[in-house]
Amino acid sequence: MNNFMTRRTASALAAIIPLTLLTAACGSENEDPEITVPTNPTTAKRGYPLHPIKKGMTIAFVPKQLGGSLYFAAASEGGKGVVEKLGSTFKEVGTPDSTDTAGQVKYIHQLTDEGVDAIVVSAQDPDALCGALKHAMDKGIPVVTYDSDTRPECRNAFVSPADPDELTFPLVQSMAEQIDYKGDIAILSASKSATNQNNWIKYMKEELDTDPGYTDIKLVAVAYGDDNADKSYQLTGSLLKKYPNLKAIIAPTSVGINAAAQYLSRSPFKSKVKLTGLGTPNGMREYVKDGTVESFQLWDPIELGKLAAWTAESLASGRITGREGQGLSAMDGQFYVLGTNGVINLGDPTVFTIKNIDKYNF
Repeated sequence: MNNFMTRRTASALAAIIPLTLLTAACGSENEDPEITVPTNPTTAKRGYPLHPIKKGMTIAFVPKQLGGSLYFAAASEGGKGVVEKLGSTFKEVGTPDSTDTAGQVKYIHQLTDEGVDAIVVSAQDPDALCGALKHAMDKGIPVVTYDSDTRPECRNAFVSPADPDELTFPLVQSMAEQIDYKGDIAILSASKSATNQNNWIKYMKEELDTDPGYTDIKLVAVAYGDDNADKSYQLTGSLLKKYPNLKAIIAPTSVGINAAAQYLSRSPFKSKVKLTGLGTPNGMREYVKDGTVESFQLWDPIELGKLAAWTAESLASGRITGREGQGLSAMDGQFYVLGTNGVINLGDPTVFTIKNIDKYNF
């Protein structure tokens, strides 16, 4: 697919431009080095990269789902390691229901009242959390979203697992190759309000609609399992019954792909209906080894949690403020540049197959 190389080139140019802006900014601004927390990353003031990281802070994580998710457990593990290594306290609160937006709002207000030093949240809804998060920011508490974003004005920075285009292209391509670029397919997503899921689905639809190589592939349904294993399992069966000519399912959610793999592995559709998406190696290992799934992908959630925690620590210490073009040097020596609306991309995901899945443990 030739347009993939075009996107790669565009991504490279996008990374160079902010670096140029960063160099110019650092050489020309001489504002008083006070630490400020903006209410909109597009209008944020400059940061001071040489400010020391504060110690004794409390960094609070609010995952989209607390308990029952290997993915978010791994992200919190990574975040906790960074926070404690930097001499601060890691705190985690949240709801076990990935659709309980009111619960997330309640915990954000609770953390604000407690006066934590930063809030790191994977948003269940792009809009519903905004009031609570803006209130926290007005109180001087930096807000970082990770995995799933809010509106840009509702947080200081968003740690994105990967560039949406770079994430969805391999998923669609892998699925297409497995069904010989022909047939009906479905998407098994999380909740209808999940920002990341909706963004990825949008890119997948655009890929299918615009690339002539996918002319003979038809997206017949998008189903929402709400990141509930039982519901996702049942929806898999419903999709197979409703669409008897279904050739493949893409599940861009670790809970969804695991539930779909479990269903397929126990059914006559095993290896006949292809499955790919986003999942954890530990959750998907048996289904790769038994032939239910040929390949799937994911970034390392531990690294996502680490970067989210480091971003929160850097915001709370005044090193960054969320403005486009600011540089962020992480603990592991990796250098990141904040993009438009304070977005930080973790990097390219890993594709897992029978050849490499045993190398990973998360």
